[in-house]
Amino acid sequence: MEFIDRKKEIKMLQEALQRDNRQFIVIFGRRRIGKSTLIRHILNFERGDIYFLADNTSETSQRQLFSNIIATTIEGFNGAIFSSWEALFRSLNRQIEKRITVCLDEFPFLVKSCPSLPSILQKLIDEKTLKFDLIICGSSQQLMQGYVLDGREPLYGRAQEIIKLQPIPAGYIGDALDCNAKQAVEEYAIWGGVPRYWELRNEFPNMRTAIERLLLHPQGILVDEPQRLLRDDMRDTVQTSTILTIIGNGVNRLSEIAARAGKDANHITEPLSKLKELSYIKRDIPFGENEKKSKKGLYKVKDPFLEFHYRFITPNRSYIEMGRGDIIINLLNDHFSEHVGLVWESLCRDFVSGNTIDGIMYQMAHRWWGKVVAKDKDGNDAILTVEIDVVAESFDGKHLLLGECKWTNKEDAVRLTHKLQEIIPKLPFIKKQQIHLCLFLKNRPVRQQEGIPIYYPKDILVK
Repeated sequence: MEFIDRKKEIKMLQEALQRDNRQFIVIFGRRRIGKSTLIRHILNFERGDIYFLADNTSETSQRQLFSNIIATTIEGFNGAIFSSWEALFRSLNRQIEKRITVCLDEFPFLVKSCPSLPSILQKLIDEKTLKFDLIICGSSQQLMQGYVLDGREPLYGRAQEIIKLQPIPAGYIGDALDCNAKQAVEEYAIWGGVPRYWELRNEFPNMRTAIERLLLHPQGILVDEPQRLLRDDMRDTVQTSTILTIIGNGVNRLSEIAARAGKDANHITEPLSKLKELSYIKRDIPFGENEKKSKKGLYKVKDPFLEFHYRFITPNRSYIEMGRGDIIINLLNDHFSEHVGLVWESLCRDFVSGNTIDGIMYQMAHRWWGKVVAKDKDGNDAILTVEIDVVAESFDGKHLLLGECKWTNKEDAVRLTHKLQEIIPKLPFIKKQQIHLCLFLKNRPVRQQEGIPIYYPKDILVK
């Protein structure tokens, strides 16, 4: 698969490495997000740049391995035995003849074997005598942030650039997998925005085969992927995996999550906060509510791959070990469109957020849910629970966009529009804004509503 996106990150790195002063750059992000690929893309090995991937061996072994890598650029460098990392870096600094870039990938492994390494690097950086730019990189988001963002750590305040690599936007998956927009939404609902998952998926002729081989086979390479991710950053992977499974199966309120986990609510707030910080989950609040004060927050799995995994794979792991992946395939046949529909809603809200639609720029889009007094199907007043998929206010506060999202083969735009129009007078957050209705649909509707814009996957999956 060709190198995809990362234009902003590449520009940041290239501009940093062209500055007069030597740079200290930190790159981190979840496993398989493309950190190493990005770094190798911007390094110039013909110039003599050095890339070292650390492992979980001893300090002495790591230094020897690093020396061997340097020896491919500086002949004979590995002939010496260095008693410390400081001695190795000072020798490297003396022997290089021109500015190069040195990358230490999986930096936490190096610190594990030599806890004083951050202090050594601080000393070298502060002396301002280094002839090379230094990049450190790692998959443990918690550790990497701690090294450079914790005021108590030696490397705090030293980095010129700190890049947290995010998943690739959904708009690129169609190019990566050579599929149309509707197929791209469904693929994204499984693999998310992680490029390595896209590469693995690309090795199979279709989505079902990829699911069967990567996720439903006992030796599937992605069967245990969530555990690998959690081990990078969480002390108690059993508790966090339990929480993700509970949320992934539709239990979203704090009290209900705690009850299912057999814990007091106070005991799960810390892992929930950590999962939110890692972008694995999110806390939705209804449009118009204060995020800090609202008691209506619902926890949702934010990452599509994890949402898919904790909904369909993790709870059914026993069937996989028994070789009964067909049972999970049946579950997917029954509920996959429902799962894609939730991801589709999220993509539509992302599309509206900060975007200009019909000449109006909107703020962050949210869902809204709550109880209203409205007519039931018998024409009587009743208290009904209502949900609106997309609600966004314009930056000037004069406009309000309300949208309905559907991931179904056949929809009636007239019916959906009337449903929105009927509920508008009952909504508590409506003030004097001008209301704009729109629909987000998988396919063209069986009946079109004149004057109501409809957005399809090809419109939403913009790059």
